[in-house]
Amino acid sequence: MKIVIAGAGEVGSHLAKLLSAEEQDIMLIDSNAERLATLDANYNLMTVEGNPTSFATLREARVGSCDLFIAVTPYESNNIVACSIAKNLGAQTTVARIDSYDFMNPANADHVRHMGVDRVIYPEQVAAEEIITALRRSWIRNWFELHNGQIILAGVKLRQGAPIVGMKLKDFAFTNRHFHVSAIKRNHETIIPRGDDLLNDGDILYFTTTRDHINDLLTLTGKTEHKIKRVLIMGGSKIAVRLVNLGREQFKFKIVESNLEICRKLPQKCPDCEIIHGDARDTDLLADIGASDMDAFVALTDSSETNIFTCLTAKDIGIRKTVADVENIQFISQAENLNIGTVVNKKLLASSTIFQLLLDADSSTSKCLALADAEVAELEVRPGSKITRAPVKDLKLAREMTLAGLIRNGEGMLINGNTLIEPGDHVLVFCLAGALHKVEKLFS
Repeated sequence: MKIVIAGAGEVGSHLAKLLSAEEQDIMLIDSNAERLATLDANYNLMTVEGNPTSFATLREARVGSCDLFIAVTPYESNNIVACSIAKNLGAQTTVARIDSYDFMNPANADHVRHMGVDRVIYPEQVAAEEIITALRRSWIRNWFELHNGQIILAGVKLRQGAPIVGMKLKDFAFTNRHFHVSAIKRNHETIIPRGDDLLNDGDILYFTTTRDHINDLLTLTGKTEHKIKRVLIMGGSKIAVRLVNLGREQFKFKIVESNLEICRKLPQKCPDCEIIHGDARDTDLLADIGASDMDAFVALTDSSETNIFTCLTAKDIGIRKTVADVENIQFISQAENLNIGTVVNKKLLASSTIFQLLLDADSSTSKCLALADAEVAELEVRPGSKITRAPVKDLKLAREMTLAGLIRNGEGMLINGNTLIEPGDHVLVFCLAGALHKVEKLFS
């Protein structure tokens, strides 16, 4: 697949790095020659120096013959213009990163398409949705559903004392047939486990199951459900605004923001939300506003380090659930190994949207979960695809992937070695970074 990415900023560079490892034909456009040179020298991609909104630059990048054009510059208007030009030059599918909800409003959908934009990515909106999910299910690290919860993938961190700590995976599978351990995050690395692997204290396990057995998973992992109502947010960012507007019916929010000018604007954007001017790193301020009585703490400043540090502080004063926006990808593993809770990263969320487009699934119903070094995707099986030709045990799947569960005729079921995948099934695939092209070949 030929993919052109306009913008070599944080999101564009991260996407280019990921996709270049997936044996895709990548062209990256940016006006910063130094930034392009670094990426060109270290990754399997091509670059064009120039303005992404220039007809000449886009022609040089041959966008007219590309399958996917992705505009992720820092400027929303430039992304819209770039997509419009690319579409008119012949790009098959265009995607624009946006900075405001206005472009996502269903009332404006026809206007957006007429401008030449097939899909929009609003990372702040998706991040807010991820945080809402984490607040609704306080005991999980990641939560992924197929078809209204018929199949669920839940990432749960094991603690000492959990009934399954110390078990071999094959023994766990034999005694708990309603669960499939799709992957294990251990010591900064995600692995696809085998039968002799031990389930250790500190592991993040990705369990696939059906919704009837979620309560059993609580027991097996030694977790308890903590109902969240009161949420303290540090930072009046765009994610915070979207979070408050998405969750106002279910949660009561307070926002602490150190910038007075932002504080003055927040009441209009976040009605019925208490706004406090101050620094949430100040423990005296936290005591004054009753932070220890809050059910959850969400750190959404521009600094990953600050968000991680304040989540640890929130834990120390007794707040049980914490969520951190960690935009430095190199910090994600460290953050997950600390006692933080849920980690959100906008670059990975943008990657999730793009990967689902690459997998050519019905984007109106399908989702993709992007982790730091792995992908979880829902794929619909087409007639004649390779994956339907034999039971799973005879497919010789790559070690970097596992088929965790499927939806057939509206009903969720786990996959084992004897399962024969059928056309029309929706399959949950867990694959490590760099294995996406192998998944594509199975489903094509």
